[in-house]
Amino acid sequence: MSGFGAEQGGLAGKGLPCTMDELRTLFLFEKLDEDKLAWLCERGRVVEVEPGDLTVEGEPSRYLFVLLEGEVAILKRVSGVDVEVNRTGHRGVYGGAWNAYLGDRVPQTYPQSMRATRRSRLFVLEAEQFSFLMRDWFPMAVHLLEGLFFGMRGVQEAVSQRERLLALGALSAGLTHELNNPAAAAVRATAGLRERVAGMRHKLGLIAAGIYDKSVLVTLIRLQEEAAERVAKKATQLSPLEASDREDELGDWFDDHGIGFGWDVAPVFVQAGLDVPWLDQVAELVGGEHLGSAVRWLGYTVETELLMNEIEDSTTRVSTLVGAARQYSQLDRGPFQTVDLHELLDSTLVMLARKIDGIQVVKDYDRSIAPIGVYAAELNQVWTNLVDNALGAMAGTDGGTLTIRTWESDGSVFVEIGDTGPGIPADIQGRIFEPFFTTKPVGEGTGLGLDISWRIVVNKHHGDLRVSNSEPGDTRFEVRLPRTPPS
Repeated sequence: MSGFGAEQGGLAGKGLPCTMDELRTLFLFEKLDEDKLAWLCERGRVVEVEPGDLTVEGEPSRYLFVLLEGEVAILKRVSGVDVEVNRTGHRGVYGGAWNAYLGDRVPQTYPQSMRATRRSRLFVLEAEQFSFLMRDWFPMAVHLLEGLFFGMRGVQEAVSQRERLLALGALSAGLTHELNNPAAAAVRATAGLRERVAGMRHKLGLIAAGIYDKSVLVTLIRLQEEAAERVAKKATQLSPLEASDREDELGDWFDDHGIGFGWDVAPVFVQAGLDVPWLDQVAELVGGEHLGSAVRWLGYTVETELLMNEIEDSTTRVSTLVGAARQYSQLDRGPFQTVDLHELLDSTLVMLARKIDGIQVVKDYDRSIAPIGVYAAELNQVWTNLVDNALGAMAGTDGGTLTIRTWESDGSVFVEIGDTGPGIPADIQGRIFEPFFTTKPVGEGTGLGLDISWRIVVNKHHGDLRVSNSEPGDTRFEVRLPRTPPS
């Protein structure tokens, strides 16, 4: 540590003169009596240091520093880089072992780095002496500070847990709603399929009675197979107006051929992609007296195929939702794993699908990004908080667009989540990551979503989370995740 002599050289030697008159001019000590000021000068010392580190974040805290003259900077480590958060020359500012009085109940390490930015003079007191001072001179204040410190920590943990439970409840409600739709569709389709199969059994009874000759049966079976193939291959989606016009055409054809129930099966034939030219072929092959029975038989076949398709689609949707929930929760996987970030983002969107209804979602994914090692379940909580905030910002507006963009640069993967809401006012942008700070009405937000997200990204992944842009119609949060796995 340049300038300060590695805490050993600058502090182990003899200090500069300490005067009670100078200490009395500092806001920390201005209310102390002569005996206490004398105690400070006796047990502390004044040192003069060159520019350089005074404390290093994470190292054992040994000293409390009080600035007498000069300038110091306070730094916090982000992604392995010390970021300056404050710089001041105000006399009396302090740093270092300021929480020594809390004892072994908290890690006794420097919570931040402190650096002299120019030649400076400081009053220095050992951590043990500062702890004794606080407990001996200000016992009531220590109890109050302990209550505040540990009380706030307990409150934050409790509210963080509540935040997670609220998010889980909202996601569970949304997932239940999403699962109910395909499940209900499958139940309806199964009931309809049962009716059609019953109708086909009746037709099989007529066939067994011998009312059709062999050539007609062969033709019906061939037409049945062709109709099933058409259902399977149908890809063209008709607009409601086009579908209505087709139904009118088929209805008229059925009327022309004396088939009274034709209007009932016309929507089914249109849905299957069967048209008038195909019905003309059926009429030519089957003949007049058997045409009605053939149409009824083919109608059962087409409806059965369509209902089975609906059941397949519904159960596939249920399976997809369950898979997304499994991907989101990561319950069957290790806490740290190598994953495709896009799968995590997509699973989050599925879980929030109910809230996203009416919002346009734009995915600008860089699919060339290779999988990255992360704490997947906790990252999903980050995506949930950011997407939910974006949706909340667009609530009450006419639609809105949620944009999710990914890219890779300089050994890091970036995820940007943007919305078209009103933006974050400039005067509060610096506070949005503070615990318990929220702009939502009372009872609708805990103010911990962004704080939790920041701690997951910055503290756990050694990455970065920031507002990259905020103005009406364009607010973006940017998450940076380094490729180098966190230790």
